[in-house]
Amino acid sequence: MNRGYVKVEVKNGVGEIEFFHPKSNSLPAALLQEITEGLNKLSENNEVLVIHLKSRGEKAFCAGASFDELLKVSNEEEGKEFFSGFARVILAIKNAPKFVVAQIQSKVVGGGVGIVAACDFVVATDQASLKLSELSIGIGPFVVGPAVERKIGLAHFTNMSLNPTAWKTANWGKEIGLYSEVVSSTVELEIRLKEMITLYKTYSPEAMLEIKKMLWEKCFDMGEVMSRRAEKSGSLVLSDFTRNKLEEFKLK
Repeated sequence: MNRGYVKVEVKNGVGEIEFFHPKSNSLPAALLQEITEGLNKLSENNEVLVIHLKSRGEKAFCAGASFDELLKVSNEEEGKEFFSGFARVILAIKNAPKFVVAQIQSKVVGGGVGIVAACDFVVATDQASLKLSELSIGIGPFVVGPAVERKIGLAHFTNMSLNPTAWKTANWGKEIGLYSEVVSSTVELEIRLKEMITLYKTYSPEAMLEIKKMLWEKCFDMGEVMSRRAEKSGSLVLSDFTRNKLEEFKLK
């Protein structure tokens, strides 16, 4: 439990992925890899009609990158590999031949915003505020940028990127298209997710696949772009500025 977990299950045609980490669901490399593997496994399972992504805990859906792990990065190659973990999760969602539905119970930060942006249908509570905090620690939302910009447009992505300490409300997230729907409680969240998943199970898998291809058709080079940007992030995370900021945040 101290290292967190990723749980993958198949129930009545639904592939469920639940992740958890005790530090506000921040994601170290091992959990990122397990999420990617879970997504790929469910994508290949013909019994799975829809994928349901969620996290456990009340504080945050995902707090982004693990600061503990970022502080352990000792060279640019290690840095690129760490940030590539988020890229691989996003690509696994993009390439899944079925809809990925996300359940967002609370705050979303940094890399978590990229994961949410990649999902096909997202239901959040009104507690699910969000921000791209990377600039405040000396890096930027480089890797998640293609997924976020695709979903909300350059103007809103710029707004979030250049205001790294400003929380955006869940309703703002809905207005700009990051969230599909916002509900007022976790009980409503569970009910609405169940309703949507039940509907998707009755729709044509071929039609859903073709719709997903259509929605992503302009993102053919996303993998290459995120790889280059992971390299940039891996370099910046080694700076004294970022090291000091990460240490400061750890002490809070």
